[in-house]
Amino acid sequence: MHCTNCGAGVVEGAAVCTNCGYRPRQMRNFCWNCGTATQAAQVVCVQCGVALGPVASSGAKNKMVAGLLGIFLGGLGIHKFYLGYSKAGVIMLVIGLVGIILAGIPSIIIGLIGFIEGIIYLTKSDEDFDMQYVQNEKQWF
Repeated sequence: MHCTNCGAGVVEGAAVCTNCGYRPRQMRNFCWNCGTATQAAQVVCVQCGVALGPVASSGAKNKMVAGLLGIFLGGLGIHKFYLGYSKAGVIMLVIGLVGIILAGIPSIIIGLIGFIEGIIYLTKSDEDFDMQYVQNEKQWF
């Protein structure tokens, strides 16, 4: 695998490129497969033929699943756990459950936050969702 910002070789699963510090597949200046320089509008690498769009990995998250979980189970933070944000998920789960004891107001607020996040996930394009919530790990809104 190669860094899409500088073209240097990157170990599969690395959090950042050791050469330039960018997260893998965040930029599109070089082919992620062979390291050949690419153009911004290019969709296929002319050297090796792989697709240059967002690369689906085995851990890729589906925006439809995340959005529906946010809408229907957002008060429990299930969508956060699905996206791999355990800390944010635990925060939402605890506030949602403890909020029931406190007249339900905190639970309603957390449920509303989950609902809004679900709508936001569903209205993003696949590329924007992948870039913001999977690659850049934006945990809130």
